[in-house]
Amino acid sequence: MPTPSIILIGLRGSGKSTLGRELANRLGLGFVDLDDVTPGLLGAGTVGEAWAAHGEGVFRRAESKALGQTLATQGIVLALGGGTPVAPESAGLLNASRASGRAVVVYLRADAATLRARLKEAGSEAHVNRPSLTGASILDEIDAVLLARDPLYLDLADHVVQTDQLNVERALDAVERISRSAAARARG
Repeated sequence: MPTPSIILIGLRGSGKSTLGRELANRLGLGFVDLDDVTPGLLGAGTVGEAWAAHGEGVFRRAESKALGQTLATQGIVLALGGGTPVAPESAGLLNASRASGRAVVVYLRADAATLRARLKEAGSEAHVNRPSLTGASILDEIDAVLLARDPLYLDLADHVVQTDQLNVERALDAVERISRSAAARARG
């Protein structure tokens, strides 16, 4: 069986894109950030542009389509958008990939204070082209969004890496161990 894809889920600031790129480099796998794929399906350059032009409903449907297309490629590292799991049909697509052994889902989990601190540290770059989900600022909505999404993320995850006390290198090591274990099980 081919190497399963590693799918990273979590909120903004959890490290999906940063760790995903580094993990792909370490493992010699391709990397896809779904936030780079979805806007293109809507003729937009960024998530923010696509969201503004088409609204959340159309964006979420495009996100599910992008996920389905991307899951057809096995043996990659895939960073999902924070809201991808709530998009129509996305949870089903993820569960089907997990059940078939084609993917392992890793939840990069952090508490609201950690996520807020990371986004503040990243500065305005982390806020550009990211729509508010609640009408509050990106930093002010973290608690509510985490409360709403954490149960779904936990339900979808094969593994949870609690990243609050981990620097990038230690978090990367943890996800790499999960990835290598999944690849070894696939080889059987």
